[in-house]
Amino acid sequence: MITTKATRAEYCVVACAEAWRGAGEVLASPMGTVPMIGARLAKLTFSPELLLTDGEALLIGDVPALGAKAAVVEGWLPYRQHLALVAGGRRHVMMGASQLDRHGNQNISCVGDWARPTRQLLGVRGAPINTLNNPTSYWVPRHSPRVFVEQVDMVCGVGYDRAAAAGPSATRYHRIAEVITDLGVFDFETPDRTMRLRSLHPGVTLEQVAEATGFVLTIPGEVPCTREPTDEELRLIREVVDPKRLRDREVRPA
Repeated sequence: MITTKATRAEYCVVACAEAWRGAGEVLASPMGTVPMIGARLAKLTFSPELLLTDGEALLIGDVPALGAKAAVVEGWLPYRQHLALVAGGRRHVMMGASQLDRHGNQNISCVGDWARPTRQLLGVRGAPINTLNNPTSYWVPRHSPRVFVEQVDMVCGVGYDRAAAAGPSATRYHRIAEVITDLGVFDFETPDRTMRLRSLHPGVTLEQVAEATGFVLTIPGEVPCTREPTDEELRLIREVVDPKRLRDREVRPA
């Protein structure tokens, strides 16, 4: 029986796992330590059909601990086939974001003016095709006004306003499912498809979230706490998936 209280990182893991609840046989593409733990937790519990990779080109059939080799390999997924899978929509990616605005536009390319940026980042990468062809969520381990901005400096991942402006070809498969941060869970289930606070992690206040966000969030009248991990989920996180506690490096204890 688990007696130790769940940490902030473990609440974040469960919130990430929930993004793949009921996803069926789709490829989970988690980017970041906490999302990787979340995807593995989802497969071990409420989403057993979820497809996982070893982070490179192998589809794996078991759920090894982070950093361990898979014992069961189900298939080969080279880059070309991976792109075909993405274009077909059978994937739910959880990406990071250097900047994210109220409409869900994401930037991972550069900070500052395109002609002379103050920071060069990853580049656009696969963000446009991810957001236009399969469900996309975001993981932000440090919720701050530097990330959540009024307007991103460059659009990499496509938000709801730009998808709508581009027309049906862009909106057909476009869906930003969730944004999970170290403060709470957010979505875009509002009439104008702008970011809404869905739940707060325990110990976080509305004032903290508002101060850490560079735009005005939609905040419902009542905001619940993020779902608490079950004893079995805590056991799986601590003993099976992440026994080395790598999650605490990404999300500091509250």
